[in-house]
Amino acid sequence: MLVKKRAIGKVSPAGEPRERGQGLYDYAIIGGGIVGLSTAWQLKRRLPDRSVLVIEKEAAVARHQSGHNSGVIHAGVYYRPGSMKARFCRAGVAATIRFCEENDVAYDQCGKLIVATDAAEVGRMKALFERCGENRIAAEWLGAEALAERDPRIAGAGAILVPSTGIADYPGIARAMARLFEALGGEIRLNARVTGLRETPDAVIVGAGGDAIEARRLVVCGGLMADRLARMMGLTADFRIVPFRGEYFRLPPAKNDIVRHLIYPVPDPAMPFLGVHLTRMIDGSVTVGPNAVLSFARERYTKGAVSARDVAAMACFGGFWRLMAKNLAFGVAEMRNSLSKRRYLEHCRTYCPELELGDLGAYPAGIRAMAVARDGAMLHDFVFGETPRSIHVCNAPSPAATSAIPIGGHILDKIIERFEAG
Repeated sequence: MLVKKRAIGKVSPAGEPRERGQGLYDYAIIGGGIVGLSTAWQLKRRLPDRSVLVIEKEAAVARHQSGHNSGVIHAGVYYRPGSMKARFCRAGVAATIRFCEENDVAYDQCGKLIVATDAAEVGRMKALFERCGENRIAAEWLGAEALAERDPRIAGAGAILVPSTGIADYPGIARAMARLFEALGGEIRLNARVTGLRETPDAVIVGAGGDAIEARRLVVCGGLMADRLARMMGLTADFRIVPFRGEYFRLPPAKNDIVRHLIYPVPDPAMPFLGVHLTRMIDGSVTVGPNAVLSFARERYTKGAVSARDVAAMACFGGFWRLMAKNLAFGVAEMRNSLSKRRYLEHCRTYCPELELGDLGAYPAGIRAMAVARDGAMLHDFVFGETPRSIHVCNAPSPAATSAIPIGGHILDKIIERFEAG
């Protein structure tokens, strides 16, 4: 049951109490991750006279996927030409770099090498090189000698160099977006978990943090909770979020210079995820990962964490069991890699042979929200849902961080078309 509406307290991303607001908002946005904040900032910038509230359940912004990722600015090599992922990612590279430069957020456009380790991977690499052309991404084909010149400590039969790939401080980007949004008069309410949604002919009522918050329109950027929020709103959510834990290791400082670029494997089309890679981080360190292990809790990052609710949700969803059946061998292999650091190391040494077991130090894990359909298929592209007064981002897969600004622009276009026209 929703409680009686009262004054709505607002807290800044830094955690400092601010002046309280009240009344009917023009727009409420659920989710203080990078997609929700990008949408809120662009909405307030384009429609400055609209009152906009961001509702976030955590004590600060970017606490989940936006703050637990590889930090990569993806170029969009792997994505199907013409898909939203391909279009948003290509636009997102330039938009992300421009935002970083304009707002003093750290980034480094260091480039990426997609490394083939044998003849079979060279064959698959040719298809990737063609995909670069289809997606209008600048790329350079490198033979084994050219690869050795570019990155001497990487072994391979060849590689594709993608210069536009980089790394960025995504939590810093999210915090900068929050500051810009607030400077334009937007409000952010933290520590406000959504417990209910109800749509009336005139408004949407959001039960959050013990209050009933009313807004004329609602945008939901729920990430790991996208399916639950959609169902709470009455949308027919014919999918479920299945969380996958991505485990990383950090190399010791003495090996911070081990790579000059980001080092990625050639993806195996039979595998549902990309595989481990070496990533130069924005703080100068180098990480190895991630793997992809089924997580038994959507928002708990400690290894072995279990949420009874999340486990029950998967167990009661037929699509989960079909997904597991289709990918049983992969899942077992990833679990074994998670349990054995030595097995994990073997994957890394295929293209970086000098790595030793002692080089793999602790690093925080991330959790990926994988949307799965009832037939067990993974939904790889962006999915949006709508009700008369709301727009839902039902699936925002990687590269959502890279694409956050174009995604926000896309949502804003929908808002203008549906709610502001005429």
